[in-house]
Amino acid sequence: MTQKAALMMVMVVGVALAAPSDPYGPPPQNGYQSGMPHNFAYTVRDEYAGTNFGHSEDSDGNTVQGTYNVDLPDGRKQTVTYEADHSKGFIADVQYYGEARHPDQYNPPVTFKPQSYGQPQPSYHPQPTYN
Repeated sequence: MTQKAALMMVMVVGVALAAPSDPYGPPPQNGYQSGMPHNFAYTVRDEYAGTNFGHSEDSDGNTVQGTYNVDLPDGRKQTVTYEADHSKGFIADVQYYGEARHPDQYNPPVTFKPQSYGQPQPSYHPQPTYN
């Protein structure tokens, strides 16, 4: 019985040692990988919902520069211009344009009363069949 247990232990240790210790490979030598150059831009303007915002960004692989803007609910426009890299970190300049406007009076929230539809009726009425 002890021979079987010892053999089983040797097999478990052998399987554990045979498995790769790091399936993803060694980490990069400098601690981080250099960035990928990229640039993008988008704008969303929905008159019905009242949304207006956008974002653009450009990177050479080391430094990222960008700006984004949004129309705020109080009527102002917020614009953030930023720059980020590994030595200076993230630096942002936030600007507001326009004057905050608040309504003179607030209306009560819009609510809807629940409707009672009664018991749901099936749209298909199967007829019994007799064999």
